[in-house]
Amino acid sequence: MDALQKYSIQFVGLKIGEHAYSYPIDNKFFENYKYDDFRSIACTVHMNLIKKATLMEVQLHVIGNAVLQCDTTNEDYDEPLDTHLNFVVKFGDAFDDTRDDVLIIPRNAFEFNIAQYIYEAIVLALPVKRTHPGILDGTLKSVVLDKLKELEINEKKEEIDPRWEKLNKLLTKQ
Repeated sequence: MDALQKYSIQFVGLKIGEHAYSYPIDNKFFENYKYDDFRSIACTVHMNLIKKATLMEVQLHVIGNAVLQCDTTNEDYDEPLDTHLNFVVKFGDAFDDTRDDVLIIPRNAFEFNIAQYIYEAIVLALPVKRTHPGILDGTLKSVVLDKLKELEINEKKEEIDPRWEKLNKLLTKQ
């Protein structure tokens, strides 16, 4: 995974205080994870690193756009992305990334990699159910939607014969 090496933050030479980074993300980034649940993606990750004496705070802000395929119609549509992910980097005896909000790195480490956090922030920002906005507002014209409307089951309440209705009332009084 040498392609993800550019997402390593070398913090040893950094002064205490805030440091800003920016990373453009596209499909090539997700090829490293073999993730292809979208047609294309173009976003920017803005990272703010606040270095303190005993720990570091990392704030990720992802802004961009992903082209997704609608689950209903298979039409492509643009899904805006705007999400945040914050976590703390602490020092300990061994590497531990089991918690979502705390990354523990060995005391003798001089860098840590944020590629996995970028990946998780973007994937979790994508909707589970992908619905074209044209379906929601009724502007999308599609052969698939026309066929679904044609096959739609219309449940109409049939009028019940008044004699049966009286018998139903007798059954419910028991």
